[in-house]
Amino acid sequence: MIGWSDFENFTLDKKIQVLYEHGSFIMAIRYYNYKINLYLLGRHYIEVFINHKMASIEKILPLDTTHTRMKFYSDQIKLPHELL
Repeated sequence: MIGWSDFENFTLDKKIQVLYEHGSFIMAIRYYNYKINLYLLGRHYIEVFINHKMASIEKILPLDTTHTRMKFYSDQIKLPHELL
């Protein structure tokens, strides 16, 4: 399994490849100018920010459980209690 510290240091292209090959897609939300895909990689939830107007992935970040976006996720799926 790929360690979190290794994943964080990958290039954007390598992160995309790893998520495609080893991650599990959970769900997608719309948030301002982004479509955000939520993935599970090992025990880590990861957000992929897609600028749908430009059809490009702009950033890949760990799920910020303190952000107001959590409401969009928790309204649709049941996340583990340790994330809430």
